[in-house]
Amino acid sequence: MNRSAHWENVYTTKGESEVSWFQENPAPSLELIDMARLTPEAAIVDIGAGASRFVDGVLARGFENVTALDLSEAALGVAKARLGHQASRVQWVVADVTTWEPPQTYDLWHDRAAFHFLTEEAARFAYVDRLKKALKRSGYVVVGTFAPDGPERCSGLPVLRQDAVSLAAAFGAEFEMIHTRRHEHVTPWGSTQPFQFSTFRRL
Repeated sequence: MNRSAHWENVYTTKGESEVSWFQENPAPSLELIDMARLTPEAAIVDIGAGASRFVDGVLARGFENVTALDLSEAALGVAKARLGHQASRVQWVVADVTTWEPPQTYDLWHDRAAFHFLTEEAARFAYVDRLKKALKRSGYVVVGTFAPDGPERCSGLPVLRQDAVSLAAAFGAEFEMIHTRRHEHVTPWGSTQPFQFSTFRRL
């Protein structure tokens, strides 16, 4: 099963709150977005958006140029249904970030729990290539991955756990790390998953 088919299966067989990564309130991501002090006109892209409520949070903050990208059309459909008429304020993109051709540039690139699924070096190189095509100079990158002591697998797939140093090495010298923090995510069934959130600015 390829990655797209895998995630279509997940989101067509499980409810929004029946997956380990569900967050009622994506506070860690939104706090880091707030730290960037972006204007309402800033363009934000959410990579691996899934059915996440991150999009709800940035819309509530008044951002109007918001893009949600995911491999799974079903996942984005869940988010659209939840948002109702507000869904028209978002650009919805069904694509693999490693092959996506960005149609515009962005002020902020957000990724919670997509990058750590890229266990092959070639896929990580392709991701960073798309990041460089998509992000404006002086733009921000907020990435959340499983921490080094986090789970080794998620949704039946292997992951590559990261810390701030390994992320900085993956992104390269064009990106300056400006903040890093640990977050203990609690799953819907009460287990704890250590995450590492890092913020970079493109030089």
